[in-house]
Amino acid sequence: MGKMALGSRLRLMTASVTDDAAKIYELYDVDLSPKWFPVFFVLSEDGEKTITEIANEIGHSQPSVSKIIQEMTLAGLVQDNRKSLDKRQNVVALTKKGKAISEQIKVQCTDVDLAIESIISEARYNLWEAIEEWEFLLEQKSLLRRVQEQKKIRESKDVQIVKYEDRYQTAFKSFNEEWISTYFRMEEADYKALDNPKEYILDTGGKIFVALYNNEPVGVCALIKMNDSDYDFELAKMAVSPKLQGKSVGWLLGQAVVNAAKELGATNLYLESNTILKPAINLYQKLGFKKIVGRSTPYERCNIQMELQLE
Repeated sequence: MGKMALGSRLRLMTASVTDDAAKIYELYDVDLSPKWFPVFFVLSEDGEKTITEIANEIGHSQPSVSKIIQEMTLAGLVQDNRKSLDKRQNVVALTKKGKAISEQIKVQCTDVDLAIESIISEARYNLWEAIEEWEFLLEQKSLLRRVQEQKKIRESKDVQIVKYEDRYQTAFKSFNEEWISTYFRMEEADYKALDNPKEYILDTGGKIFVALYNNEPVGVCALIKMNDSDYDFELAKMAVSPKLQGKSVGWLLGQAVVNAAKELGATNLYLESNTILKPAINLYQKLGFKKIVGRSTPYERCNIQMELQLE
């Protein structure tokens, strides 16, 4: 099963070690459940603690720690509901019995530590260091996130970016109408570009790109020539079918537009958007666009303007 069974394999190892741990406690006549040890250790080292403090220190949930505290209380190892400055906090500490076990367990811990060190010395790889490294890496980016990224990369390979043809006019208009109408309202400038893309965009020196998935249009984006002293072209009318969002279609379209602008000798690229469209803003930032201020706009919905310097 390979890497697909990583979780099961780790659980099997955990079960084996936990089973041995219970027998080790019996070997030393210590009345302690292996699952209690992280909580027991914190209380042994630090004395009184709240459940929240213990949970944060050992990386467990508060309900999990609360359940362990209840079990340890029944075993006579912990006393809770102690006096605290904040009556809302449940402060817990070891009982006399718990403190006695804390002293008793020191010999056991020394032997266990040496046993673990012997395994490390015999092994080719240091599991201790590997676990720390994996914990750090998964904290930075979870396994789920990494799989999502790989899924996106694989699926994006089936997306093809092509130049606009008249047969894509319906898709160009409908995709844009859909997202604009969902969040805002169609304006005069929208109809001008969407109803007459050849006249308004292509014939004036611009380009339109269409994303195809299984030979069906799933996204569009335009590069519009600007009559402006500051900017050569505008990235505009980007729209992706909701069914294909999450497959890097917008990223591929954006790259196609930026590359086309470079080929046409553009030095500055401009766009307008709205901050409510967070995925779009994130995409533009990923493409290298930065926020600017102070320009007029024909769109009521525009509340953010951005530029990309190509030189």
